[in-house]
Amino acid sequence: MKDGSMRMCIDYRELNKVMIKNKYLLPWINNLLDQLQGEAVFSKMSMQYRYHQLKVKEQDVPKAIFRTRYDHYEFLMMHFGITNAPAAFKDIMNRIFKPYLDSFIVVFIDDISIYFKNEEDHINHLEVVCQAQ
Repeated sequence: MKDGSMRMCIDYRELNKVMIKNKYLLPWINNLLDQLQGEAVFSKMSMQYRYHQLKVKEQDVPKAIFRTRYDHYEFLMMHFGITNAPAAFKDIMNRIFKPYLDSFIVVFIDDISIYFKNEEDHINHLEVVCQAQ
């Protein structure tokens, strides 16, 4: 990784070949940038590690088993390397933040951008985002 830390990498190419792909479209970046026109205050929240808080369905756990020379392991939570993980995550984020999308929130892959014209309203919106479930 950029900071010199290590990251586990598992080759799921064979599993990903047989999975039914969720074709969750990414928004056009130009449309997202258009939403930000005229806004003055911005915050970005990285949701990179939130993937690991999504539970894997019990019947799907055996599909992503991996082995090291020491033992075998199962992911009980969503792993980023699985084909549909980004789409599933984005779908959940869009459901959670649906009332606020196109108003003061943009969800893009694993980031949430919060924007507004003034600082006072922006702080209120940050509180809304942090309390959303």
